[in-house]
Amino acid sequence: NYPETYSIPDVWKYNEDTMKPIHGSNLPTSGALSEKDLPKGDHEIQLYGLATPNGAKVSIMLEEINELKGIEYDAYFINIMGGDQFTSGFVAVNPNSKIPAIYDTSNGARVFESGAILMYLAEKYDAFLPKDPVAKAECISWVFFQVGAGPYYGGGGLSHFKGRAPMNWEYAIDRYTIETKRLLDVLNKALESKEYLCGDEITIADFMHWNWTKRLIEQEFLDGSSYTNLVKWVKKIGDRPAVIRGQRVLGFGDNGLKERHSRADFD
Repeated sequence: NYPETYSIPDVWKYNEDTMKPIHGSNLPTSGALSEKDLPKGDHEIQLYGLATPNGAKVSIMLEEINELKGIEYDAYFINIMGGDQFTSGFVAVNPNSKIPAIYDTSNGARVFESGAILMYLAEKYDAFLPKDPVAKAECISWVFFQVGAGPYYGGGGLSHFKGRAPMNWEYAIDRYTIETKRLLDVLNKALESKEYLCGDEITIADFMHWNWTKRLIEQEFLDGSSYTNLVKWVKKIGDRPAVIRGQRVLGFGDNGLKERHSRADFD
C-alpha cells in the first residue's frame, strides 16, 4: 500500500482534510453551490468557458465558422478557480460543472462536453463535418478518440501526477506517460500521408485534437519533437487566423478577451 499506513476501506468516505476542496472542486457531490445567473448576449450561440485545452476547442471552432460564414457569437469567461462553474446559472447549462458549455438561444438547446459541442455546431452551421457517410464516420471516430484520450493527458492522468499530485509517484507517472506517448504515436502515424486527420480537408476532428496535442509535443519530457508529422500538423493549424483568434477568446494574459461579442473585439 502507498502510503504504507493506507488500507482500502469497505466503504469509502470523504475526508475534507486530505482532499482539500477548492471552490467546490474535489467534492463527491454535484450541483450548484451559489445562486447567480449567466450573462447573455444578442447572438444565437452563447459560449461559457475559458481557453484551457478543452475550452479553446470550441472558441477555435466558432472562430472558424465566423471566418467561413461570418456568423457571430457571444463568449463569457468562467473563472473556475473562483467557483463560477458551481453557480446555478452554469449548472443549468452543464450539470457536470465543467467548461466549456454553450446555450443556443434560437431553440433553447444546452450543449456540454467539447466533442458534443463541436458536433452540434458542425451540424447546425453545416461546416467542418463530411457529408459522405464513410468520411463522416471516420471523422466522428477521431472526435471520440480524443474524448477518450483527454483524461489520460489532463487532470485525471499525466498532467495531474506529473504536476499537481502531492508527490512524484514513479508508477503513476510511468503509467500515464506510456499511454500518452502511445496515443501520440497513433496520431503521428495517422498523419503519415495526410494533411489532416480525415484527409485533405480540415474537420472537427482536427479542432478536437489540436490544443492538447500542441501542448504535449512542446514537452521535452515526452520527446515531442520526435513526432514529426504532428509537429508539421500543429504548425499548419496553428497558423490559421481563426485558430489564432480562437486561442485569445476567454484566454489568459494581456491579449486574452474576457468577453467576445464580435470580430471587432480583436481590433
